[in-house]
Amino acid sequence: MKGRAEGRGSKATVLIYSDNAETRAQARLAIGRKPASDTPPVEFLECATLPAVLMALKKGGIDVCVLDGEAVPAGGMGVCRQIKDEVFRCPPVLLLIGRPQDAWLATWSRADATTALPVEPVEIAASLAALLRS
Repeated sequence: MKGRAEGRGSKATVLIYSDNAETRAQARLAIGRKPASDTPPVEFLECATLPAVLMALKKGGIDVCVLDGEAVPAGGMGVCRQIKDEVFRCPPVLLLIGRPQDAWLATWSRADATTALPVEPVEIAASLAALLRS
């Protein structure tokens, strides 16, 4: 079974949304250039605001979104719910959650996967790779 990016080319585009530049950097570094041996290399598009996320999704070409559930003023859970409602063929979403108790909110937001903050490299790379394969 081919992943989303395989049919398009040699790279997958991962959108990372957080108002915190350090959180975006941690996610980018933890994922690395290639999250798994059977996934394409990734390139990152970083967004710090909801309008930037919506504009990037409107342009297309995003394979997976990584959203910070702790972002302000637009939290990743609300952003996830909004894009799942409004974006035709919305890419899968990996939601970064601050507490295990937030998993039910991630379900409400219709996230495809979750991983905990602070970012743990093995966990985030495995979760992202699974979404790229789907």
